[in-house]
Amino acid sequence: MSEQEDLKAELERLKAENEALKVVKKTTGSMSFKVSEKGAVSVYGLGRFPVTLYKEQWDKLLAASEQIKTFMQENASSLKLKEQ
Repeated sequence: MSEQEDLKAELERLKAENEALKVVKKTTGSMSFKVSEKGAVSVYGLGRFPVTLYKEQWDKLLAASEQIKTFMQENASSLKLKEQ
């Protein structure tokens, strides 16, 4: 491939990637998921930036969900709600 063909192919790849990113919904209350370039899971819709963790990190976090809920209940008076 020539350098010009390589640049065209890269441009097309970037356009496709950009379109895929546009599909991610940014509406309040709506979450979406994407596999990142590095193979991690990104969750969109929680805040300004996605939350991205690798599979084993999500497994560990999800396994601790009851502990997290208990912790939040015990500390409810100290926790604040994010204003949307």
